[in-house]
Amino acid sequence: MTTNQRTFLVHLAWALTVDSQDRRINDAALVLDGDRIVAIGPTDEILARHPPGPEDAVVESRNRGLTPGFVDTHVHLSETLSRAVFPDNLATRAWVFHWAKPFYAHVDAEDERTSVLLGTAEMLRCGTTCFLDMGAQNDPGVTVIAAAEVGIRGITGRHAADNKPAEIPPGWSPEMVDHHFFPNADVALEVLEQCVRDWNGYADGRIRCWVNIEGKEPCTLELHVGARALAERLGVGTTYHIASNIEESQIAERRHGVWPVTRIADHDGLGKNLVLAHAVAVNDHDVSLIAQHGTSVAFCPSTSLKLAKGATAIGKYPEMLEAGVSVGVGTDGVSAAGNLNLMRQMYLVAGLFKDARLNADLVGARKALRMATIGGAKALGWDDEIGSLEPGKKADFVLF
Repeated sequence: MTTNQRTFLVHLAWALTVDSQDRRINDAALVLDGDRIVAIGPTDEILARHPPGPEDAVVESRNRGLTPGFVDTHVHLSETLSRAVFPDNLATRAWVFHWAKPFYAHVDAEDERTSVLLGTAEMLRCGTTCFLDMGAQNDPGVTVIAAAEVGIRGITGRHAADNKPAEIPPGWSPEMVDHHFFPNADVALEVLEQCVRDWNGYADGRIRCWVNIEGKEPCTLELHVGARALAERLGVGTTYHIASNIEESQIAERRHGVWPVTRIADHDGLGKNLVLAHAVAVNDHDVSLIAQHGTSVAFCPSTSLKLAKGATAIGKYPEMLEAGVSVGVGTDGVSAAGNLNLMRQMYLVAGLFKDARLNADLVGARKALRMATIGGAKALGWDDEIGSLEPGKKADFVLF
């Protein structure tokens, strides 16, 4: 969008571009035309190349810092109203089957709208300007419209599963089962396709809709593989949970002879349009498959700590980064992680593996920032417009 008035932020104390050169610019200036970046660089150089006109707005920005907007690559906006409700001593399986699923089954459309409004407001307050939501418990239009009203950028979908437990957990009602599980993969994919056709590209493209599924045991292999194939046909992405803890991967090995990621790969289920959430319990072969197929990963450090997933004990995120995998950072949800603050997640990402492996060179602050900005944007297929401060990109940024 081009306007008659440009905006100049001048004499910024610093700007971190997170571009290919990973520049830190002192005494920086940023020039905006509408919602696009025109130029960024040292103030003197920018003012010489782009002298402000009488209609332009020049904002003195001394003692301010600038980064790209943060990209949250895994969040459950439907979960926001559960803050401080779940116990603090739950492992992943108990958390999912005995707390999260009963909670989600009772989230109606009004709850979901309120939850999305609160969650996205918290994100913006903490510097997050784009998110990948696992999917709505109701019509995704509720999430789409609410997020658009707040002004954030993001991706959502319709939460879907098709493989109900062989033994229904105590306390689950028939209504809960019907809420969480489609009859089969074909029915689920038909509904998910219609959601994409109805809502993808909403708010002038600011809100996108993907073919998202729950993943793991609640989904058949057909749904895992079919979701990615459908997403590819529709020109969108997909995301799901996989290998979220060692118990899940060991169960898959007992049942199918291989760990979850390898099983998906063996059936042509990996691809560039897929973001794997968590991917904690993976082996070296899994990492090579993820890298080979250009699949991305969303790492949620607070959730790993709270639910004892094992990121520092068995996680291979440094190896993924070394292999060229796009690893983004996610907050997950207020009950799983405790907050929707991506700054907190970056702090953990920057230090966890230094301590766990007694190696001060692992990850670090610079790489953590890249994971939460351009890395996340690449995972979401949005790095052509967001994730770094460069001319031509959207003006999604955080002013400190």
